Amino acid sequence: MVHGTRDELLGHLAEAVGSVTVAHPTRVAVDGPPAAGKTTLADELAVVLRDQGRDVIRATIDDFLFPRPQRYPRGEYSAEGCYYDTHDNEALKRVLLDPLGPGGDRRFQHAVYDRAADAALSPPVTTAPADAVLVFDGVFLLRPELIDRWDLRIFVSTAPEKTVDRAVIREERVSTRVDVERRWRERYIPSQQLYFATARPTWHADIVVHNDEPQRPVWESARRGGPLSEAPGSR
Repeated sequence: MVHGTRDELLGHLAEAVGSVTVAHPTRVAVDGPPAAGKTTLADELAVVLRDQGRDVIRATIDDFLFPRPQRYPRGEYSAEGCYYDTHDNEALKRVLLDPLGPGGDRRFQHAVYDRAADAALSPPVTTAPADAVLVFDGVFLLRPELIDRWDLRIFVSTAPEKTVDRAVIREERVSTRVDVERRWRERYIPSQQLYFATARPTWHADIVVHNDEPQRPVWESARRGGPLSEAPGSR
């Protein structure tokens, strides 16, 4: 494991992106539990890559949700529903990951869902340069349906209790602490445990970032197929 500053971590991640040699845009997954800090890390990485002259496509799993009526057939707090019913992974592959991958025409859409309207979305099709980088953040990105669509796989790990505390602070203007804690303890943390049990994401990651203290991160280059880290909340 390497201990370093935030800037050193971002430099290491940018170097890892630069080391990928493919004949199509580089597709980078930034996976991790809710409130682990993956969106912030992905945003910062995108800035560094742009400063290096790379053309960056920034996208998120939140723009590939099913509309709300389709997301909760098992109930609002179901962990199984969170994992199996929330994300339109087929659309993600069809409009973004496959067009940017081997044999793709590089004509992509960055979203299929409008969060403000809670409705399907069809933005204009854009053509990516061959040397572009897709920086994509979200939960459950290293699941079997998506695992072979990434050229670099980053997993952001944070202790479950820290994610709860961060979520309470992040959502204090729209939700009570009781509501946030219930969502995390009944839906989000158990769904991550299900994810670890079924998909073993840290086995497939190239880099694992331990983000309990974002300004003093710890990271390691993972060995795919190596020992499984403990599932969130298993202690």
